[in-house]
Amino acid sequence: MKIAATSDNHFDVNKIDENQMAQKQAEYLLKQHVGVYLIAGDLFNKFNRSMQYVEKLQELMGEHTKVFFIAGNHDMLNDIDYNQLESNLSPLYLHNQFYDVPGTKWRIIGNNGWYDYTFADNVDKTTEQFWRWKKSFWIDTGIEQPMSDIERMNIVLKQTEQQMQQASRRKVLFMTHFAVRHEYIHYSEDARFWNMINGMAGSRRMEKLLETYQPELVISGHLHHHFKPLAKSNGIYYNNSVGYHNNRINEWNSDDFFTEWTQRLLITDLK
Repeated sequence: MKIAATSDNHFDVNKIDENQMAQKQAEYLLKQHVGVYLIAGDLFNKFNRSMQYVEKLQELMGEHTKVFFIAGNHDMLNDIDYNQLESNLSPLYLHNQFYDVPGTKWRIIGNNGWYDYTFADNVDKTTEQFWRWKKSFWIDTGIEQPMSDIERMNIVLKQTEQQMQQASRRKVLFMTHFAVRHEYIHYSEDARFWNMINGMAGSRRMEKLLETYQPELVISGHLHHHFKPLAKSNGIYYNNSVGYHNNRINEWNSDDFFTEWTQRLLITDLK
């Protein structure tokens, strides 16, 4: 079965007409005979709009294609709290859930993920200093959270390990929003702001956990640097983020969203 994967479409930031784009994406995916479409977070800065888009896309795709979505940090900014994010909100929301691909040995596991500052290991800061910096400078300060980032990441790791153990006899595609490989991290000797941002990129502990269980395919987003597929051990890591294109930031290689989305889209066959 063919699957397609994307992340970080940021429709609102990129000022995209979501109704027109849902129609164009659905038509393209159907023409490509995609059976499962995976979205690794960051559609809108409001969770309700993200879910509405996913539901609209599933409606357009009909029975031909399953659509699954996990939340990125931007989706979490509004219209949702932590307990809701941890609940089974919709059959299309794959956080801490799985989908067994019919006619194959493949299991798709989803987890929103989080971070624990461990990718900022070139910065001599305490956990408390990272937390204060985040609350002062980072967009995620708007996300409702009843615990520390370390505690939240502990829960993510426990959930992921349980899902991996339950899938021991299957081929696994693991989808998460945040970075899971140190090769994705940009370290700088002079850009202190950037090095602090790395603390909110993902988790080295998640990297080690995935190395232990090594899913055949790993899909993530969050970082917009257009990484090439990364082969490690018996798995391949993908980041298919579309990223930003506006007056302040241009991360695209093309001039329009649909072209950029198709160029960044992962399409592969699960056999």
